Amino acid sequence: MSLPAPGQVLAWVVRGRMVESVHTGHLVALDASGRDALRLGEPEQQIYPRSCLKPLQAVGMLRAGVSLTVEQLALACASHNGEDRHREVALGILESVGLDATALANTPDLPLDHAAAWAWQRGGRGPEPITQNCSGKHAAMVATCVAAGWPVAGYLDPEHPLQRHLLAVIAELTQVEQAHVAVDGCGAPQPSTTVRGLAGAFARIAAAEEGTAEHRVAEAIRAHPFLVAGTGREDTEAMRAVPGLILKGGADGVHAGALPDGRALAFKVSDGAARPRPVVLGAVLRELGVEPVEDWAWERVPVLGHGEPVGRVSPGFGAGALAFGGVA
Repeated sequence: MSLPAPGQVLAWVVRGRMVESVHTGHLVALDASGRDALRLGEPEQQIYPRSCLKPLQAVGMLRAGVSLTVEQLALACASHNGEDRHREVALGILESVGLDATALANTPDLPLDHAAAWAWQRGGRGPEPITQNCSGKHAAMVATCVAAGWPVAGYLDPEHPLQRHLLAVIAELTQVEQAHVAVDGCGAPQPSTTVRGLAGAFARIAAAEEGTAEHRVAEAIRAHPFLVAGTGREDTEAMRAVPGLILKGGADGVHAGALPDGRALAFKVSDGAARPRPVVLGAVLRELGVEPVEDWAWERVPVLGHGEPVGRVSPGFGAGALAFGGVA
């Protein structure tokens, strides 16, 4: 093992009139021709993209022959809240191949959404695979096994034909050799890639020609941003606010997205924090030339004192960056 390369400042955390914390990381934004519009840190640094891989895995599942509705395909790309509609669509995927939630092998968990988790527990239920945020992906993986004639049992094993196929598709879309393969939080194999490779993969999906699996994935995400995340989530709100944007966050501070013309972004917060992600996302979209036509409430992250805003998380780059001694 070796330590990752040091990152550059992505965001400042300001409380009162003092910078309390600093989030560093690695970021790349690509213009429509694939050239760097912005580069911070080391975009060639190997990272685990975590749930940002889900749209890439969905491309692989379509190529393997799975049959999904547009809603089901969006949920296959999701880290969802576990709200009623999310669970309904996940169960629908399983029912389409004659199975139920007992086929899921992902890690049991409560819904991410507090209201959904409270309602679920009031109903006498605890952590289950169907309410875990990756259940859409896992339901689609199970359905893909049925469609391709692969065994459902053991579908999370890295040597299972499903996972070998998906790893190959991820390598193709990122154009990066996978230096490491670990286990993700949901139990699925998690290959490493680079920040640049992740941005490039999202660009290929967002700008893909009609009729391709990539185009189908992009259109499903655009059509159903609620299913990709859910109530109050920045991915859902940002995609509703920016026409054509596809976007996916991942655990440990990873985010990736792209626009239909191929402009793309990806970043990794070095300390794994989710807190600065909306702020960094808003700033990098502006660097790519996307300006709000209405207020982007989703990008604001207040710093609270006694329950009231006493500061904010500020981007470390771009027009909104704080200036220290004349240097932003």
